[in-house]
Amino acid sequence: MNTNSFVIGDASKCVGCRACEVACFRAHSSKENANKPIFVGGKRIPIVTRIHVIKNEEFSVPIQCRHCENAPCANVCPVGAIKEIDNAIIIDEKACIACKACVMACPFGAVEVGSEAEDSAKFAYKCDLCKEQDTQACVKICPKKALRFINPLEEKEKRSIEAAINLPKGF
Repeated sequence: MNTNSFVIGDASKCVGCRACEVACFRAHSSKENANKPIFVGGKRIPIVTRIHVIKNEEFSVPIQCRHCENAPCANVCPVGAIKEIDNAIIIDEKACIACKACVMACPFGAVEVGSEAEDSAKFAYKCDLCKEQDTQACVKICPKKALRFINPLEEKEKRSIEAAINLPKGF
């Protein structure tokens, strides 16, 4: 049973507004970068977001880390910078050597390598479930409620109760 929590997007509700990407950027950026325009003094401030909206003519859907059990990204990290902590897969950005092995291993395309400033060290990053906050910024901001935080154990219990309620009489 998968016990790691994650955020999932519903393509039938997503309108592609990208509010989740902006909320993620603001939640994870250094204080000085979060409130700056994209260009400051002629230098571009990189937008580092841990969720990405995929859009085409037929649908829009947010993509982010699923915090896999036996996570492929963690298994290939040569320096052990990716670990399971409190039911989430977390990257230690300071230990990361930006080798991109995790990028290649992720089945969801949820890991990226970049930096918060053009002249700073690169590191791998992905959804960390806003561990530093009380709620996930992307889930909180979504105007169409297309994003949902999933705790697999709570979800299983909820579905079991629903199934029990809906059992035919005499079963």
